Amino acid sequence: MTIPIVQSACSVNPVSGRPELTLVSEEQENKLGAEEAKKVEAQMGLLDNDPFSAYLTQLGKRLAEQSPRQSVAYQFHLVDMEEPNAFALPGGYVYVTRGLLALTNSEDELAGVVGHEIGHVAARHSVQSISKRGPFAAVFGIVSGVTGLVSPLVGNIVGGIGDLTQSLIFSPYSRSQENEADEVGQGIAAKAGWDPVALSTFLSNLEREVELYQGKPRRPSFFDSHPPTPERVRKTSVHATTLTRAPRAPISATKDSYLARLDGLVIGQRAANGILMDQQFLQPDLNFLFELPDKWKVENTPQMLIAAASDGEGALLLRTVAEGQDPLDGARTLQKTTKSDILSRTQRFQIGDLPAARTHLKADSQTELDLTWIAHGGLIYQIAGLAPARRFESMKPVLDSTVNSFRPLTATERDNITEKRIRLVKAQTGETIEAVATRSRSAWKPEEIAVANGLKASAPLVQGQTLKIAVTEPYAPRPVR
Repeated sequence: MTIPIVQSACSVNPVSGRPELTLVSEEQENKLGAEEAKKVEAQMGLLDNDPFSAYLTQLGKRLAEQSPRQSVAYQFHLVDMEEPNAFALPGGYVYVTRGLLALTNSEDELAGVVGHEIGHVAARHSVQSISKRGPFAAVFGIVSGVTGLVSPLVGNIVGGIGDLTQSLIFSPYSRSQENEADEVGQGIAAKAGWDPVALSTFLSNLEREVELYQGKPRRPSFFDSHPPTPERVRKTSVHATTLTRAPRAPISATKDSYLARLDGLVIGQRAANGILMDQQFLQPDLNFLFELPDKWKVENTPQMLIAAASDGEGALLLRTVAEGQDPLDGARTLQKTTKSDILSRTQRFQIGDLPAARTHLKADSQTELDLTWIAHGGLIYQIAGLAPARRFESMKPVLDSTVNSFRPLTATERDNITEKRIRLVKAQTGETIEAVATRSRSAWKPEEIAVANGLKASAPLVQGQTLKIAVTEPYAPRPVR
């Protein structure tokens, strides 16, 4: 979005206490945050109904009471994202991903991370450096490159892809901003009754996690926008010694009671969102399978499934557009929205036993697309296949093959869908991490268990010591519609 520039004003920063030139008023900051928050919910997904979410809010509000900036209404959300991340938006929106929770081992560590994000909001860091880099730029950039988003028709079909490439979410902060948020966050945590050194502990462990998975493809994580350098770990450790921790009882009485809150947390892909297995997308709750082109990049968001050719010369987008049994309802919906004659150029056909309809459009001088609507389970699915006009004919067999792969899951396929969840185990006398991994049939390797628990792989375990492991469990999908 474009932020209107108002007459320059000078205000006092609530963190530094120094005068600063501001081009964005607090009212505009709150508006920007509210708009970006809608995008986070729509394009990432929130887990506000998860039991942990209420606990996160309780912890966050206690921290926010100690913020040097009280003119914003802080709110806290759990994000349905497997990568470890935490971020904040202007106006007091603070987010923690389920992937980050998996790496925490105490309430103090979580308080340190949330306090750090409150520090960014308090110091107005996002407003100071309104730079834009979206979380899914690798995929969205490809789709945007294919369509150019110059045609209103194409813009409607892709549904505003690229919005988050204009967001503030994963813009890296400057070193001075990070240091300031660290110090403010540690101070907030200490005043609220948590151990300020826990932020250093978490950053150090996060660095180990990044090293463990170095070279593997992943979406942006906390490491990208908050690099846990050894110098930063050292500084936060030293700063913690200068702070006095308030004598307040934690929300979780013990470490084990905190870890119990993580029991059952899904790590990796969450089956309720659909899972990608060897370029097959399986959605157990909606009961369908969709095969994607080999080596195409895939992004699964709450709004749609996106696949893009690695060379940027093609893309596929799958989403629901209507309820009903008639696939032409999809064409009618688009025709009504775009006010263009689509229905008369749409033909019915079958994909297996499923009723379908399709049309071909020249969206503009540079882009062509095939649109297919499929009726299944009381919903109308729209598959848009896009490619540059000069490449469309050569790309069409790939697009057609993918569209024709859409089908209901077999009973065996549904039964075989699994997901990984955190479970807790107690170490037995004389056990090593490797022995625990073997006994518990952990989906994590010993080195992954060590990192997730903030331990050295060779660390001796104490009898009764609680460890987080990952367990592969069958998914129980909702009844087939």
